[in-house]
Amino acid sequence: MSDQDHQVKLVPALARGVQILDVIGRHPSGMSAKDIADELGLAKSTIHGLCSTLVSLNLLVRRADQSYQMGPHVMRWANAFTARSDIASEFATIWDDGTDLPGATITLSVLENTDIIYIAARNSEATEGRFDFRSGMRLPASITATGKAMMSHMNEFDVRQLYANVADAESIDALIKQLQSDKACGYSFDNEDVSEGLVCYGAPVLDSKNKPIAGIAVSMLKEDATPEKGKQIVANLTDIAIKLSIRMGADV
Repeated sequence: MSDQDHQVKLVPALARGVQILDVIGRHPSGMSAKDIADELGLAKSTIHGLCSTLVSLNLLVRRADQSYQMGPHVMRWANAFTARSDIASEFATIWDDGTDLPGATITLSVLENTDIIYIAARNSEATEGRFDFRSGMRLPASITATGKAMMSHMNEFDVRQLYANVADAESIDALIKQLQSDKACGYSFDNEDVSEGLVCYGAPVLDSKNKPIAGIAVSMLKEDATPEKGKQIVANLTDIAIKLSIRMGADV
């Protein structure tokens, strides 16, 4: 619980509703009321009541097997968030106008615990059929270029805390080493970790506290990723990331 939570008295039903959405968001295949109740430590009757309300509001959908999944209303909030922040449109515009690779596959994502969530994506014809990025997609941060780019600007203690319950010490040490290398380089690289035959270059966008608020990335087929083109993408990507960070108030 954050310091702000201690200062503000939360409405219990609303807080529990958000908890339910968070839990189901981590299980895109769906969850039963019992599974939700077990994970949150709440009574099954409480979960049924809250989930019924969330279904009525289109925040959840109830499937034929009585499990719950995210509902369509959630995307309105995601779209509103994207619209509030002009990072996505600015990234696309700057990339297309300022590089020799207009129309490339580009993505914008945010970090949530050990995952990233794509909040904007544009797929190019070149990568069509290999892997389609889409808004709302969630992937492990440790295998994605944007995830590693954002985590490279976190301190080591926070990264270790983030993965303390989901990875062994050796894996965390290896990740820390990778993140330190990525920060020194100024960008991160996904070498077919997300999809075979696809590589991705990622860089962080920082806020006024020089903390990562988003990750931007460019993806391409590995067969097209010559050293020269890779250098070109990295130079353009890191330049755009700096420009966007400055617009967000970062001192870079």
